[in-house]
Amino acid sequence: MRRYDVARAGSGLLLALTLLAGCARGPDIDASGLALRRVVIYRNGVAYFERRGLIDADQVTFRIRKEKVGDFLATLAVIEAGGSSVRSASFPVEVDDGSGEDEAPPEPGPEVTTVPPPKDKGAAAAKERDDDHETVKLTLDGREHDLVIGYVAETPVWRPSYRLVMGAGGAQGAAPRADSKQAHLQAWGIVQNLSGEDWKGVKLSLVAGAPLAFQATLDQAAIPPRPVVSDQGEVIASVPTSETTLATEAAPPPPPPVAPAPMAPGDAAEEYASADEAEPEMEKGGGGRLRSARRAAVATVPAAKPSVRLNNREDTRAGGQHAGPQWKQSAPAAAPAPPRMAMNPSPPRNMSALAAVAMEAGTTRYDIPFPVDIPDKSATMVLLLARQVPGESIFLFAPDGGVPASSSHPFRVARFTNDTKGLLERGPIAVFENGAFLGQGMVEPLPPGATTTVPFALERGLAVDTTREESAEGARIAKIEGGALEIERDWVTHTKYAVRNGADLAARTLVKHPRLHGTRLHAPPKGTEDNVGTGSALVPIDVPRRGTAVLDVDERRLFRQQIDWLDQLADDAVQGYLKDPRADAAVAKQLGQAWDIRGKLRPAIDERDRILAEQQRLEQQSHELRQNLRAIEKNKTADELRRDLTDRLAKASARLDEITKRVIVLEMQINEQQIRFRDLTNEIKLLAPLAPVRAAP
Repeated sequence: MRRYDVARAGSGLLLALTLLAGCARGPDIDASGLALRRVVIYRNGVAYFERRGLIDADQVTFRIRKEKVGDFLATLAVIEAGGSSVRSASFPVEVDDGSGEDEAPPEPGPEVTTVPPPKDKGAAAAKERDDDHETVKLTLDGREHDLVIGYVAETPVWRPSYRLVMGAGGAQGAAPRADSKQAHLQAWGIVQNLSGEDWKGVKLSLVAGAPLAFQATLDQAAIPPRPVVSDQGEVIASVPTSETTLATEAAPPPPPPVAPAPMAPGDAAEEYASADEAEPEMEKGGGGRLRSARRAAVATVPAAKPSVRLNNREDTRAGGQHAGPQWKQSAPAAAPAPPRMAMNPSPPRNMSALAAVAMEAGTTRYDIPFPVDIPDKSATMVLLLARQVPGESIFLFAPDGGVPASSSHPFRVARFTNDTKGLLERGPIAVFENGAFLGQGMVEPLPPGATTTVPFALERGLAVDTTREESAEGARIAKIEGGALEIERDWVTHTKYAVRNGADLAARTLVKHPRLHGTRLHAPPKGTEDNVGTGSALVPIDVPRRGTAVLDVDERRLFRQQIDWLDQLADDAVQGYLKDPRADAAVAKQLGQAWDIRGKLRPAIDERDRILAEQQRLEQQSHELRQNLRAIEKNKTADELRRDLTDRLAKASARLDEITKRVIVLEMQINEQQIRFRDLTNEIKLLAPLAPVRAAP
C-alpha cells in the first residue's frame, strides 16, 4: 500500500470514530443537582421517575429530549419539605418566522470557486446533540431546599416471567412427591433501561396495571381560531323597568374553616428519607447476609450483549460463551440437595429479599426492598415472589386450531391457584417436575384467588371422540292468563366425550367444553367450573389405566309454547306443578278442581273421537257395499254373494245408528264439561313460573 493510501485510510477511520462519538445518545432527561432516586414502571409504556437533591440556587435546569418535553410538563410534580417554592417553569417555543420559503433566489453572478475551511466535526456533533434537547428551567426563591421532582416519561413495559415446580409440597430442600398437589411458584420481573442514563441505587417498583396515559403537546404553541365581532356602538331601544327587593335579615355567616395543623419541616420528605437512611443501617447491622441476598435476587442483562449479570458481574463460561441465568442456591454441607433436583429452581433462603406486594387503587404493586442498579441499555431480572401454591399436573382437552392434533388428543397442563396478594400479569412460564424441564406455556392475567390451567405439551397417549345429540324434554307451567296455557320446555343438547387412555397410569382430565349460548348446565359432574365470561366450562373426568370413560355434558335451554289444555304435555305440566311444594296454594286448588273435570272430559272426547273415526269407516264401507250390490243387480248367478253383501250392509247400518245415538249423548256431556272447565280455567292467573330445579354439581 502506498503512503498516501495509508494516510487516507487513517483519516477516514478517525472521521468515523469522531462521528460515532458525536452521535452517542445522551440521557432523555438530565437535571442539575437532582439525582434519580425512584422509578415506578407500569404496563402501558410509561414510568414515574423521582429525582431528589439539596438545591441552593435560583433555578433548576432540565435538559429534556424534544419529544419528551410535553409529557414532562404534563406530569411534573414538585414535592418539598415545608411547602412548594417553585415560582415558574420556562421553556422555549418553536416559532416559524416565515423565512426560507419566500426568499428570492440569488441573482446569477460570476462563479467563484473557493475551498471551504475544515469543519470542526466535534463541535457540529455537539450542536446536533443540543438541537435534540430543550431546556426547561424551574425558578426557585434562592434558598436551600430538599427538593423532590416527579414526572412521567416513556419507558419499555416491564415483563413477567414465571417458573413452576410441580409436586414441590414437601419441606424446603426435600425431594418433591409426584402425588403432591402443591407447586413452587417463582415470579420474575424483567426491566429494560433505555433512558440514556444509568439507574444507580434507585428504589424500583413494578405495577401490574396500566393507568390511562397519553402524549401531551404542552410545549407547542396553540392558538385556536376566534370569531370576529364588529363594534357598531350601543343603542338603547327601550327604557328597562326596575325591580325592587324588600330587605330581609341576612343569613348568619358560615363558620370559619379549621386551619390544618402545621407540618413539620421534615414530614413531607420523611417517606423518601426513611428508605434511603435505612439502607446503610441495614448493611451495617447484617451487612454480608443482606447484601448477598439482594444480589441473588437481581440479574442484569445488557441489551447490547446476550449476557447475564449476576452480583453486578458478567457471568460467562470458558471461551466467552454465555452461561445463562443461574438459579442455583448453595445448600448446607450437612444436607446436600438430591442430584435429581438440580434442574429445579430453588426457593430463596432469605424471604426479605422478595418484593413487597401491595394493592393500591385497585392495582398490584411490587416494591423491590433494596436499591437496584440498572445500567443504560441493559435489562434486569428481579425476583418478585417465590412461594408454595396449590397446583398439580393433569390433562386438558381443549381443541386449538393452531394445533391440529389437539382435536383428538389432550394437552398436558400445569394447573395452579394464585393465592398471592397481587395480580399475576400475562407472561411465559417454565414448568419443572422431578428435576426435569417439562415445557413452557403462557399465563394469562391471573387475579388473586383465581386458578389457571396452562398447557405446555401434547399428550398422544389419550384420545378423545366427540358426539352430540339434541331433543326436547320436560314440560312446566310458564303462564296461565285469560284461559290460555303456556308451558316451557328444555331443548336438551347432550355432548358426549369418550376418552380412551392407553397409558399404564390413570389420567385426571379436564374437558374444556364450549358452552352453547343461552344454555345452563344440568347435573354437571362434581368439580365442574362454569366460566361464563370465557364461554366455556371445565368438566373433570377420571380415565382408568388402559380404559375408556364417557363424559356426558347436558346443556339445556328453555323455550315456551302455547298449548291446548287437553294435550298430554299440558297434563304433564299441571301434574308437575301440583306435586311441587313451591306451588301457590290458591292456584293449585283451582287447577285441582279444573283437573277433576278434565278427568271426565278427556275420556268423553277420546271416546267421541274414536267412535267418530269408526263412523267414518262404516260409512265408507256402506258406500262400497251399495256400489257392489248395484254391480251384481242383474246377475242371476250371484244370489249367494248378493245375500252376503246385503247382510253386511244391514249390520253396518245398525252400527251406524248406534254410533249416531252415542255421539249425541257424548256431545251433550262434552259441551257441559267444557263449559265448566272453561269457567274454572278463566279464573286462574299465574304469571311467574317456578324456577327449574337445577341439580347440584
